[in-house]
Amino acid sequence: MEQLTLFEQDLINAICIFHARFKNAEPQDVEVELMYDDLAGYTAEVYVNGQTEIYNSVNFITALRLFIDKELGRDSISARITLDIDDDEGMIANVSW
Repeated sequence: MEQLTLFEQDLINAICIFHARFKNAEPQDVEVELMYDDLAGYTAEVYVNGQTEIYNSVNFITALRLFIDKELGRDSISARITLDIDDDEGMIANVSW
């Protein structure tokens, strides 16, 4: 089984690319704050063009799948993606095929 770890900056990039695609903006214009709490789980607060949106875990994984497909050139449909917190790296995504 092949494993890949996406680090915090990769997660931010994935959300920026995903959000920009649907909001008619450039990825560099999108600001992202990654968050975790026991009730909501993994979320991201996304800012662009004066608007704020909250990504829940499902939106988060969808953005990561697009990133894996388009930026990494890999098949995201067969990938198992889990979000985690690493003491040194911050929020990460573990991807396995």
